[in-house]
Amino acid sequence: MALILPRLYAILDPEQTKGRAPQVVLEDLLNGGVKILQLRVKSMAPADFLTLATQARAQTHAAGCRLIVNDRIDIALACYADGVHLGQEDLPFAAGRKLMADKIIGISTHDIEQAREAERNGADYIGFGPMFGTTTKDTGLTARGIDMLKQIRAAVKIPIVAIGGITEQNVQSVWQAGADSAAIISDILGAEDIPGKVTRISHAR
Repeated sequence: MALILPRLYAILDPEQTKGRAPQVVLEDLLNGGVKILQLRVKSMAPADFLTLATQARAQTHAAGCRLIVNDRIDIALACYADGVHLGQEDLPFAAGRKLMADKIIGISTHDIEQAREAERNGADYIGFGPMFGTTTKDTGLTARGIDMLKQIRAAVKIPIVAIGGITEQNVQSVWQAGADSAAIISDILGAEDIPGKVTRISHAR
């Protein structure tokens, strides 16, 4: 059964919460109506990551929100997450599928060939970017832009999550170019009124 993604794909990165406790920020995201959330943790001891992931699982489950863990299949399985998101340098897809069984697996892609390969391998969705300039993550990649997103949309049938430099001001352009969902990090996590920001983006037309 094909995965159907909401228009907003939220990402919770404890390093981007401006000193606010991630659990509090997550509650704000959920209060805004987030229905899928990726937990991205880059610099935290595995035990602390698992504690946060387990708390996030409880919060998201109560709100009817899917939880995706970035990179770490072990953490995703241990906290009973709904899926995992893997980068090009992470565990190969076939090994990930063997471990995750029928749970959701998303793959980061940066060009048409990677997108097609992810689809051939059986990914449930692809992340594509960086769309625009981004300060959240130093990918070493140039902005892909709207035209390449349109090419990716024409090349694959699985859902596309656009990511990288997307804000409330430019999110419409990625939806119009064919993205099923938009991943937004700093523009949401840095907002004073996170629930309000999420609600406006989710209901933008």
